[in-house]
Amino acid sequence: MSGHSKWHNIQAKKGKLDAKRGKIFTKIGKELAIAAKMGGSNVDGNSKLRDVIAKAKASNMPQDTITRAIKKGAGEMEGVNYEEIVYEGYGPCSVAVVVSVLTDNKNRSAGNVRSYFTRCGGNLGANGCVGWMFQKKGQLIIERKDGMDEDELMMVALDAGADDFEASDEVFEISTTVEDFGSVREKLESEGYEFLSAEITMIPDTTVSLDNESAEKVQKLIDKLEDDDDVQDVYHNGDFPEDWEG
Repeated sequence: MSGHSKWHNIQAKKGKLDAKRGKIFTKIGKELAIAAKMGGSNVDGNSKLRDVIAKAKASNMPQDTITRAIKKGAGEMEGVNYEEIVYEGYGPCSVAVVVSVLTDNKNRSAGNVRSYFTRCGGNLGANGCVGWMFQKKGQLIIERKDGMDEDELMMVALDAGADDFEASDEVFEISTTVEDFGSVREKLESEGYEFLSAEITMIPDTTVSLDNESAEKVQKLIDKLEDDDDVQDVYHNGDFPEDWEG
């Protein structure tokens, strides 16, 4: 579940991903293969690949799994050709949903995604129908630990080119433009910071407040989408209740 910047939504996403780690590694492996295929396996000359590797490491993906996915994408090992497709629509309660897919069979993916929307009380729409409600941003989440200097972290992030810095009791959230994501991430890494999450995501301009009943309906759609092997990411503008546990 990728959505806006509220930590409880990110935390819910992280918990679900932890429970599906094998599936997540498969999805990130596809991203690594695509990045290597498009820009080569040399990380020094492929900024996209560096960014996906950072995402993989934040998800605790083993190094040998990362290397194998890169080799497949670069043609050094036998692999599958994937096509990237984005679907947009409205889920339950008028929540805007954007679905990113990497597939070797677009007819299968289109049919599955449409079915999930329909069965969960939503409607799959045309490209662009809700995408305009989101901004593509870099998002870095760092766990707050004892002894960590908030002001120092903020200055390092902003000096490196970050757009925004938010602090909560549990985490620090750093937002960047897509263009500056890699350089900000690399600067923070060089200063010794580790990430709970490091990825390019879609941040909604406005959100739809959900009560527990509505949240359950929206979560049902998100779960069905994320369980599909072809679906890479699901972005939405639902604002889940603070006490929502999914």
